Amino acid sequence: MRHHTLEPLDPQQVGHLRHIENLSLLQPNDWTLMKGRGTGQDDFGAYRFQLAYMAYALAITHVHRLPAAPGVFKPIFERLIAKLLLPEVWLYWRDVSRGGSIFNAHLSERYQEEWDPVARDNIMYSAYVQSLTLLYNVLFDDDRYARPGALAFEHWSYFWGGDGHQFKYDQNSLNEHLYWKMVESGYLGVACEPNCIFQICNQPAILGFRMHDLLTGGERAQEVTRGYEQAWAEFGRLGDNGHYHVMLSEDTRTIRPNLAQAPWVDAWCGAMMNMWNGDFVRAHYPRQLADLLLPGPDGTLSVKSAPRPPIKGHVVLNDDSDFGWVAAWASEMGDEETLHGLLRHADRYMAPRWRDGGLYYPRNDVAEDAAGHRTLVEPMTGNVLLGYARLNVRDGLQGIYRGPWDRDHFKEPAIVEVGTGVDVLLARFEPASHSLLFTLQARGLSPSCEAWIILGRINGCGRWTLLFESQIVAYGDAVELNIIGSVLLRHTDTGLELRWTGNRVQSMRLMFANDHADGSSP
Repeated sequence: MRHHTLEPLDPQQVGHLRHIENLSLLQPNDWTLMKGRGTGQDDFGAYRFQLAYMAYALAITHVHRLPAAPGVFKPIFERLIAKLLLPEVWLYWRDVSRGGSIFNAHLSERYQEEWDPVARDNIMYSAYVQSLTLLYNVLFDDDRYARPGALAFEHWSYFWGGDGHQFKYDQNSLNEHLYWKMVESGYLGVACEPNCIFQICNQPAILGFRMHDLLTGGERAQEVTRGYEQAWAEFGRLGDNGHYHVMLSEDTRTIRPNLAQAPWVDAWCGAMMNMWNGDFVRAHYPRQLADLLLPGPDGTLSVKSAPRPPIKGHVVLNDDSDFGWVAAWASEMGDEETLHGLLRHADRYMAPRWRDGGLYYPRNDVAEDAAGHRTLVEPMTGNVLLGYARLNVRDGLQGIYRGPWDRDHFKEPAIVEVGTGVDVLLARFEPASHSLLFTLQARGLSPSCEAWIILGRINGCGRWTLLFESQIVAYGDAVELNIIGSVLLRHTDTGLELRWTGNRVQSMRLMFANDHADGSSP
């Protein structure tokens, strides 16, 4: 599979990537800008969801926009996974596992407090750990999470931790565990909180099964999706109103339909299910979307939020992420008109902000402005989903599911490391011309900010010629190095280190021996 688009990233797309990078660089348990309205981590804007979809956004951007720049994405991906494993992200399960919600209170005597966050139910967390680690292996050809004990869920507290808790898995043992939980359910899916099987939360697990198949040559994703379709045929995936069912109760096998037409249900499910069931998703998309959108001035579009009646006299404080999920869904569908209308609304009414070079939409708990325009923003939408939507392409996640690239991809020259002073706007290898094309932008206030990258996977490619714009600035091979322009180059153990001090944006080309078949210098 080759790159999806040849256009360099625009400033807003670069800004969203920088914001994800900035959040990934925060110290452990520093959740600046990531806390929503809910209590604890048991709502739809929880840290686990933000971290996971940041990583999915990186994956989509790497595969479809910057396929020759693993050095941009790999370290951020690692930091996001490390944060996903922090106890602050999964300790909610100690309480949720005991039951007591409106959907399982009648069964709570059966449940015991469970510390292991992936052992029982909780697919709303375990599937993200499973899918991200396997996706990392597929994207970067690095099996670090396959090593025994690589995924450790550990917690001890001086005040109440007792002897502490430690549960060790790896990407393969976790995948195996979730697969058998799926089989035990009759392929209906694994529960999130006890007794509650959400269609949405089982889609990431299916992505994980597919990534495992790409690594091993297996067919479990095909088996699971085939079984899933057969199992849900009894209930239907849609209600009479054409919207996705919310969940299934395990004990009674009764469906909770989306009677209120909550946008996040359709959008989240559709954006994910399109991976493996695109025809079905697309067939119902127009009707579902029509029920959710609100037209605004000057081509802006907003989203209707479903009413939230009190439950047992309590107002539910939960980040539903309606607006953000509809934007992400439209991006996966390639619905440019809807996506542009939503982003236009966000830019006009949701106060976009730049912070340390990163672009995000800050949390705002006020539902509407005085004119009735939606201003509500929660961290899942503001930190993640609007950036995800801007960076995505039509069938972006589906393209990853089908298989992002073959083994030859990892032999092609690429940007394998990136310094802190540079943004990569374009990076792709063109086999026909034996060229690595890349566009760089120096960070910082100065128009001549120093920056560096490592051009790797070049040993064995023969002689090379480096051009800035259309001007040759250097040429050489694995040993020789000739510099004739304004550039700093040196050989390193991992490739060519390129440093430059010049324009903030620079288009470059590294051409290899086939462009000079006689082996001569330019």
